[in-house]
Amino acid sequence: MKLTIIILALFFSMNSFAQTPFKGDQAIVKSEYIYSKNDVWFPSCHASTIEETDEGLIASWFGGTAEKNTDVGIWVSRFVNGKWTTPVEVANGIQHKDLRYPTWNPVLFNTGNEIQLYYKEGPNCSDWWGELITSPDNGKTWSEPTRLPEEIWGPIKNKPVLLANGELLCPSSTELTGWQIHMEITPDMGKTWERTKSLNDGKKTGAIQPTVFLHKNGKLQALNRSKNKMILSTWSEDNGRTWTKLEPIELPNPNSGIDGVTLKDGRHVLIYNHVKPVKTWGDRNLLQLAVSEDGINWEAGILLENDPNIDTEYSYPAVIQTKDGMIHITFTWNRELIKHVVVDPAKIKTKAIKNGKWPTM
Repeated sequence: MKLTIIILALFFSMNSFAQTPFKGDQAIVKSEYIYSKNDVWFPSCHASTIEETDEGLIASWFGGTAEKNTDVGIWVSRFVNGKWTTPVEVANGIQHKDLRYPTWNPVLFNTGNEIQLYYKEGPNCSDWWGELITSPDNGKTWSEPTRLPEEIWGPIKNKPVLLANGELLCPSSTELTGWQIHMEITPDMGKTWERTKSLNDGKKTGAIQPTVFLHKNGKLQALNRSKNKMILSTWSEDNGRTWTKLEPIELPNPNSGIDGVTLKDGRHVLIYNHVKPVKTWGDRNLLQLAVSEDGINWEAGILLENDPNIDTEYSYPAVIQTKDGMIHITFTWNRELIKHVVVDPAKIKTKAIKNGKWPTM
């Protein structure tokens, strides 16, 4: 056992960081788990989302015995009086007493009048459909599920973005005949929908789960998880109706989910696994925060997780900026818990990323 640990540590040192990695952790205000294992019955969780309400924070994720199992439901916890409430299941895939489907990828959004929770339901990623529940009281109670229209899945992993024209832009994707991204637009918070064409062929370029950034003069950028080993970028200048060809930026993607947010000061923050995969799939034992002024050139900000054991997993981040200016991040912690990290953007000190490598101290 000790020999295995030593070998893993040497492997990690030689392949990831020859020296002590740049951490940037002076900007971390808080780091905590949203719940403990004693609070819930389910052993596995994934795909968290976080949002701000009039009463504080709310988070959601899917949990059950394991991803894809029929007992996987959508769970919610609220941050009340300085602590997270015990998680409750607010949605599941029960059709009738003899049939239940797993649920997937919840996404929270505060419309100003209610809290929306989009999620997916179905046997697998190719055959799922979109569902929506709403809460009028900041997540205390929830409506019955409403199934979204055919070929509308809602935001597939990452949060919607409210555009200046009042439309809600939902970054989405499909895994039908390859990985293809598209955008879904609703002018009335989910009552009616419009869907763009797929932005990529899904074969030569496979991408899913976009995250959207806001740039000057209404220009939009989406960064995407890909099978092409790099994070892929695309741009729109017509409120998300048409987009440029997907092009790689200089950040690796080990086929793992990402999320980002445009801060009030104009900077862009991205949470991702800075691991360069050998093949089309890589490890998720590192999780980082990077910062950019233009969405193209990124600098190292914070090393959120750094584990020499390549079998550990810190993945599927979600990130928002709250009214007080703080950055809130949630992510899957080893498929066992959901972790919450608070970052003060004023304290982020960046270092250059050279030749695709996370910098050292």
